[in-house]
Amino acid sequence: QVQLVESGGGSVQAGGSLRLSCAASGRTFSWYAMGWFRQAPGKERELAAAISNNGGRTAYADSVKGRFTISRDNAKNMVYLQMNSLKPEDTAVYYCARHGSSGNPYMAVREYIYWGQGTQVTVSS
Repeated sequence: QVQLVESGGGSVQAGGSLRLSCAASGRTFSWYAMGWFRQAPGKERELAAAISNNGGRTAYADSVKGRFTISRDNAKNMVYLQMNSLKPEDTAVYYCARHGSSGNPYMAVREYIYWGQGTQVTVSS
């Protein structure tokens, strides 16, 4: 069973930065694409960023392009989300997720198989 554990969430003022981390269990981490998703109260879960299995390809939601950076370290079974220039509308629970395939930064929520428990990010104005 794959386990994903997020950390690094917290409260920050608008314009600030946070770095989210996701630790994954298992020896096949490097085989699969990964994603960071977020869900605000009363809203559907949405993609923030995704990364291919080898880190060579990434994709971002338009709302975070230029501010967020996704990366991964396959040697450590870790995926990261660096969030800069945070805005109040970035407030949400952020989830790490693992896809079932490898070569692309997949963007569809429904295609992700394993999910972490989430970490809260709160941005105040």
